[in-house]
Amino acid sequence: MRTECNLTSMRFARLKGRDVVADFRGGTMTSDAGALLLGTTDRAIGLVARFSACFSDGRAADRVVHDVETLVGQRVFGIALRGRCGP
Repeated sequence: MRTECNLTSMRFARLKGRDVVADFRGGTMTSDAGALLLGTTDRAIGLVARFSACFSDGRAADRVVHDVETLVGQRVFGIALRGRCGP
């Protein structure tokens, strides 16, 4: 399968006073840009909150330090930044 090149830039919401742009012309790149996109998506549609609602928490409530949403968010972002699933 041939690689399809997209030369169109995509602009996202500004973040801390900086432009966030996806540009597919190559050049200097970062492996962390997916985290920005995932974070924006999470804030827009409540991705992690909705996903964590699928789990029931059977732990003793008085001993819980981190809620399920925090743990699920950590795992989702960890997998996304690592770029693959599994150990």
